[in-house]
Amino acid sequence: MPAAPPAVNATAAALLGILHDGPRTGGQLVAEAGERFGAFFSVTRSQVYRELPALADAGLLKPGKQGARASQQYALTALGKRAFRAWLASGSGTDALRSPLVLRLLHVESLPDNERAELVQKARAADRERWAVERAAVAGATEPVQRAVAEFTVAHTRAMLKLLDAVSVACQRSA
Repeated sequence: MPAAPPAVNATAAALLGILHDGPRTGGQLVAEAGERFGAFFSVTRSQVYRELPALADAGLLKPGKQGARASQQYALTALGKRAFRAWLASGSGTDALRSPLVLRLLHVESLPDNERAELVQKARAADRERWAVERAAVAGATEPVQRAVAEFTVAHTRAMLKLLDAVSVACQRSA
């Protein structure tokens, strides 16, 4: 019986999931994570480049061919597939929202009125732009799970816009 795979964190699981589609370099993983996960799960370049050697050392990935400018491809191993499957099946842990915008909004009253208004206005503009892209993703979704996730991102962005409206009103009342 094969050894139990090591436990992985959500960022490592995100990379292992992408690598099911074939070998990728770190740069390709960063780009694909941004496309595939959108705003609901961010994966930074520094996280990717920190995780890749650790996953390789644990035997979950194997380094592949070296590319231009010393880029390194990584491929999923059988142990990596088992670790990913174990992570998927575990269902453990609570879902955490990590939003720099929400953190800023919690402290928005520390800003002068004009900076408060600018923060809310810029965030609203960015979320409206994101909302349009996400609605297009819903329309283009071909698989039921992909569509459900796209609909979730639309609802989340709509909720953020509602939050920004409420913060704007609250800041106007306190001014």
